[in-house]
Amino acid sequence: MVKREKRILLLSVSAGAGHTRAAEALLAFAQTHPAGVVAAHLDVMDYVPATFRKLYTDLYIEVVTSQPALWGYLYRKTDAADPASLPQKVRRAVERLNCRALLAEIARYEPDAIICTHFLPAELLSREIRHGRVQAPVWVQVTDFDLHSMWVVPGMSGYFAASDEIAWRLRMRGVPAGSVNVSGIPIMPAFGQPLERVSCAAEFGLDPKRLTFLMMSGGAGLAGLETLAARLLEMDADFQLIALAGRNEAMLASLQALAAQYPGRLFPQGFTHRVERLMACADLAVTKPGGLTTSECLAMHLPMIVTSPIPGQEERNADYLLEQGVALKAVDIGALLYRIRVLLDEPTRLAGMRQRIAPLGRPLAGRVVLDRVLDSLSCGSPGGASAAGSGTRTST
Repeated sequence: MVKREKRILLLSVSAGAGHTRAAEALLAFAQTHPAGVVAAHLDVMDYVPATFRKLYTDLYIEVVTSQPALWGYLYRKTDAADPASLPQKVRRAVERLNCRALLAEIARYEPDAIICTHFLPAELLSREIRHGRVQAPVWVQVTDFDLHSMWVVPGMSGYFAASDEIAWRLRMRGVPAGSVNVSGIPIMPAFGQPLERVSCAAEFGLDPKRLTFLMMSGGAGLAGLETLAARLLEMDADFQLIALAGRNEAMLASLQALAAQYPGRLFPQGFTHRVERLMACADLAVTKPGGLTTSECLAMHLPMIVTSPIPGQEERNADYLLEQGVALKAVDIGALLYRIRVLLDEPTRLAGMRQRIAPLGRPLAGRVVLDRVLDSLSCGSPGGASAAGSGTRTST
């Protein structure tokens, strides 16, 4: 009898890019896994009514962009909320009513195991597990260097934590120690490949021997990326600057016009699947501290200056990086220019930041996650609701 390959279902939510990118990274690792895994990735928002999707994703993006203080308040308020309170019960009921199509699709796929990179599908499946409608073990991957209470869901087979601290905090919230795994945050396999700076620099026309800063579009919270680039290039210092505009074509055009004024110093880039190769050319990244972006930088041993963190999870990510001594924080353009100047004047400080990063990078987090899930299946003891069914939360 031919042994059937294990089927892994990855569930994310496109509320911000990080949850989706973590699931895509797991999918990429699954496609080359020696055990022959069959994996699929579903975005929960593809299976809900348009109105619910707009409220859940568009409203989130609008609030964190235009009302960050409000988001910070909501983040703290919901973290402290009693899961058994009426508002929390109503919230979960509304989510269930809007996610019936998702549950039908999960049943159709017949997964051997499910990995959630967002708490929403974990919450939905918690009830299904409790009522015996889902038999597959469900695992949760935390995608920040912080732990909000919504990540702690009854009935999960296990959790994957970004760091030892997050693992500790999961246990403090009642998750059994045997159900907590320190994996890091899954990033694409390319960030774990050995990359040679000289050859990567040649691809982009960069000088591999010159001090290089990488500024990502997510780091433009202080101002427009072109404004930040212009201010940096005005400095009396010898460095080259990579400015990653992503899919923002207007920003890319402005950066290209600016680059014409600084030949050989500014290198604008649009959307690319070669971010890891740009990071291999850089000595420092200027970026917002999202969980996935910071994990990519850590994997590439790339120190950071973090800017404009979203109150809540990004602030906590920034705190983690600052505590580890691998990043500086700039609250405005003046602070950014000052920190760049300090690093230029004290090159040993930048070298020290890079040295401290080495033990923090977890480029193979995706492989670690899949190995653990598959190992539990092969042992015939996935855990199910009994493995990590405790925790302080209740579900209705």
